[in-house]
Amino acid sequence: MKYTQLGRTGLKVSRLVLGTMNFGPQTDEAGSHAIMDAALEAGVNFVDTANVYGWGENKGRTEEIIGSWLAGSPDRREKVVLATKVYGNMGVDGEHWPNHDRLSAVNIRRAVEASLRRLRTDHIDVYQFHHVDRRTPWEEIWQAVDVLVQQGKVLYAGSSNHAGWHIAQANETAARRGSLGLVSEQCLYNLAERRAEMEVIPAAQAYGLGVIPWSPLHGGLLGGAIRKERAGGAARSTSGRSGDALRDTALREQVQAYENLVEKHGLEPGEVALAWLLSRPGVTGPIVGPRTREQLDSGLRAVELELGEELLAELDAIFPGPGPSPEAFAW
Repeated sequence: MKYTQLGRTGLKVSRLVLGTMNFGPQTDEAGSHAIMDAALEAGVNFVDTANVYGWGENKGRTEEIIGSWLAGSPDRREKVVLATKVYGNMGVDGEHWPNHDRLSAVNIRRAVEASLRRLRTDHIDVYQFHHVDRRTPWEEIWQAVDVLVQQGKVLYAGSSNHAGWHIAQANETAARRGSLGLVSEQCLYNLAERRAEMEVIPAAQAYGLGVIPWSPLHGGLLGGAIRKERAGGAARSTSGRSGDALRDTALREQVQAYENLVEKHGLEPGEVALAWLLSRPGVTGPIVGPRTREQLDSGLRAVELELGEELLAELDAIFPGPGPSPEAFAW
């Protein structure tokens, strides 16, 4: 496994991030633990989750599965960089009380204590804001986080799904308070969705945030979706984001060109998509959310895959980025 610093921090993390959104809804506890065992054995030390994972009446279940795995061996917690998120409503039995979501100081305090209980740990390494809270000032958010840092319950703060100007606003506010501020941004970023390059990634680089792309295969679109469709493969390859995208004629043509290119080079499409992200400036590591051991192994192979300049240029030709900001849209 290869490692890098998380943004401007001294924290070393693996270049592959183990996403856990499927733990519970798609993969049972035993299967989830087996994937986590294999990931740790392979050197993956960065584990990402969120308090709402499990979804619906089972939200919080994913953190519980991770917590039971951490409790199963005394050395696991010390080897793992554990990241979770706060924002979504965590009211029980369908209740939606007004202060059980977003980023108020009240909810941050409540949510972190609940996550610590489910995760069976005394601290969270990277506590991430799952979405922008347009109603809560950053002064309040940082005051709440500073208390948690002083208590040793949180070490670093990160963001997810934030715009470039949100990152700037957050870290300028933190600087005025003498706080460290955001150290990572988790954003939608892949070959087929490159808008993050226009503002989010430049802002993250300028403020020293590690970029953690989610949905690196764009919901399976970049994992050989057309090939699987023709072979009568997994229904998941033609549903959700991937299925919607394949109904777009222009995008379908891009994906077909991509699959043809990858096949010409004798490579696997999903592994190329991950390796491409690993080659991008500012990227710490993509989040892979394996449902099976085989999917994890594919992600691990991508870390070792080096893409040549010719192939990178061909990928750019198929999936061109938005260009530099502001030149790309200013003239």
